Amino acid sequence: MEAFRRKSPEEILQSIQALHKGRLKLVIGPFRGAGKTYQMLLEGHTLLKQGIDVVFCTATSLRHQETMEQLGELEQIEGIAWMRNGTLQKDLDLEAIRKRRPEVVLIDELAHQNRPQALLPTRLQEIEELLSQGISVITTVNVFELHGYAQWAQQLTGMVIRQTVSSRILDMADELRLIDVTPETILARLADGTLVTEHPEAAWHEPGHLAKLRELALRLVAEEVNERLVEHRKEQGLGGPSGASEHILVSIQYHWNGSIYIRRAQQISKRLNGRLSVVTFVHAQKPLTPDQETFKSSLLKLVHKLQAGFEELQLPSRRQIARALVDYAHKHGVTRIVLGHSRQSTWQELIRGSVVHALLDRLQYADLYFMADTAENYGERILPAPSVTAPAHHSYRRLSGLEIQERIHQITRGKFKVYIGAAPGVGKTYTMLKEGNLWSEKGIKVVVGFLETHGRQETADQVGRLPVLPRKVIAYRGALLEELDVSAILECNPEVVLIDELAHSNVPGSSNQKRYQDIQDILNAGISVISTMNVQHLESLQDRVEHLTGVKVRETVPDGLLQLADEVQLVDVAPDALRQRIREGKVYAMDKVEQALQHFFKMGNLIALRELALRELADDVDERLEAWEEGYSLRGPWRGQEAILVVLTPNEHAERLIRHGFRIAFRLKASWRVLLVTTQELTAEQKQRCLKLEELSERLGGRFEVLQAKHRREAVRELLYQARACCCTQIVIGHTPGSGGSGVLSRSLVKPLLKHARHLDILVVLQTAGIHQRIMN
Repeated sequence: MEAFRRKSPEEILQSIQALHKGRLKLVIGPFRGAGKTYQMLLEGHTLLKQGIDVVFCTATSLRHQETMEQLGELEQIEGIAWMRNGTLQKDLDLEAIRKRRPEVVLIDELAHQNRPQALLPTRLQEIEELLSQGISVITTVNVFELHGYAQWAQQLTGMVIRQTVSSRILDMADELRLIDVTPETILARLADGTLVTEHPEAAWHEPGHLAKLRELALRLVAEEVNERLVEHRKEQGLGGPSGASEHILVSIQYHWNGSIYIRRAQQISKRLNGRLSVVTFVHAQKPLTPDQETFKSSLLKLVHKLQAGFEELQLPSRRQIARALVDYAHKHGVTRIVLGHSRQSTWQELIRGSVVHALLDRLQYADLYFMADTAENYGERILPAPSVTAPAHHSYRRLSGLEIQERIHQITRGKFKVYIGAAPGVGKTYTMLKEGNLWSEKGIKVVVGFLETHGRQETADQVGRLPVLPRKVIAYRGALLEELDVSAILECNPEVVLIDELAHSNVPGSSNQKRYQDIQDILNAGISVISTMNVQHLESLQDRVEHLTGVKVRETVPDGLLQLADEVQLVDVAPDALRQRIREGKVYAMDKVEQALQHFFKMGNLIALRELALRELADDVDERLEAWEEGYSLRGPWRGQEAILVVLTPNEHAERLIRHGFRIAFRLKASWRVLLVTTQELTAEQKQRCLKLEELSERLGGRFEVLQAKHRREAVRELLYQARACCCTQIVIGHTPGSGGSGVLSRSLVKPLLKHARHLDILVVLQTAGIHQRIMN
């Protein structure tokens, strides 16, 4: 473990120097008006109440009423005014800050360029000077102002970016916080005059441009969080993938099809929002042939173009490839290995050894993805193809009765907004109440339908003047329990109702089993709803969350519900800040603090859940953008029509495989069905379980069927027939390494499938309980 390693003299010196240096917190937003300055001032007030000496440097013109009101009693140090092209600018008065020497200084607009005669040309350099003198800084920046991201943002939106700041600020920051906001919120602020801008015609006011910048910010912060998670796991001596992000490894040879494999793997990594690495194995004693040298040169150019990792490993014999691949995957946190189908006959496998079979026996952390062997007959099937979309409705065509009913439903249905967080205590309910008060001040009738403060005074205070509707009291097993009163809400008929804890399960005997079903009834009545949930409650993420934290989430929400939401907004808090809030008793009672910090709220858990939330929301934004703008996706294009067949066997991993199949189908915009294969008569207990599996499949949007076969050969034959019948392009099947146990049938199906279904993509999903190391500490 790193904790027991003796520090070098250089490390000791760096630690001592850090004691005399100020702390840097970076508040980052996707675009102007997101609320970065407001949040910075809010944190300044919080520190002030804790006895910290805080000042605000007036180096910007505060144009938003809410932000100006947030100044309150904060001491201000006026900036140095000057004019640039007729526009008022304010530089920091560095000398005044030095003389005042506060503990923390709040500084807006990090990307600002100073006047020509200034001692230091940029605000970043001034902040570095303050940090070196032991003064901590909280500052703000937009994602498009970061050098390296500015050009990307300009290509995405066409906006002109004049001032940028070095992206090394991301490495300098001790804490990074994202202020997420939906395009709908920004456009509403512009429309009602809450948000004032100097350039009302600016390109970033386009809804699609706002969404692109938002996705860019979410992915940027996710990558930064991932680096923190990798460092944390190294410190704890943990190996294998974290489970929060994807790392795709493609194994190639210096051959004509190498580029096909790399491009396909790149598509997979893009759609899964993951990293791509390429590895190849060469014989230690044999030089490359001229043809191999030519292919190598071409492949290296492609790898460089795709910004993928690359390694060439030398091995003395072919039989060691599987072991080397497994070791490489474990060392680098690989989640999926991409390779081609084996073309060896059964006799060749016996004589030369089978890399595929060896991988199936050895793998512990990564799934295996076998690419369809169709390139020779059909060309490069993996090249990008336009998305298949429904034909556009002609403006002169008469609508059918069903289409009219659907349009009327969309018009009369209430708006649905969800605040999502990485963990309890990040401020979802607080933010929901804050928005409710803002709408109420604008004359909108807003009520609180159900509020769970968990004893947090800050949250309770945020209710303000909002009316709180009484809860419905239900007697259950000798106790009186309180639930959301849907009837009271419908009778009150507000314009907006605030309802906490979207994933809550109602008391047995209620009209609906789940609160999200209550919310659907309220939305159908034309009442808008703002609600809250944590990322771990998404149905398809249940297994990943359990892997990350060791906690099995009982209450879940179907992914489709979130897709139906008009707005989904992230409430982001750094793990250090959240743990500090817990220590101060602001999340749980003091007698529960240590238990919380040592279990669910371990640092590793919080970092991983934060990354998961950021990536999930970035994908949600990307999906919405693809719906708005045909052909656009920051994750790149995919092939045309896809059809996924998820193959189950009667074992304890079936639910996990269904959720896995759904997430693949959703990312590829594919149709999908579930096929449970058995060679034995199902018992009464197994039939009951099949009903639950069918319910889960349908809840996630898939179809469920049972395939009864007499023996394994018939099962494989029928399975291939079903794959052809549904025009399947990819089979997803589980695999349990080893021998014996509940995975016997699934193991016996995998190898014949790989032999007889080489024309299909096959994803073999590892399904061994407890084999992944959970994040500790």
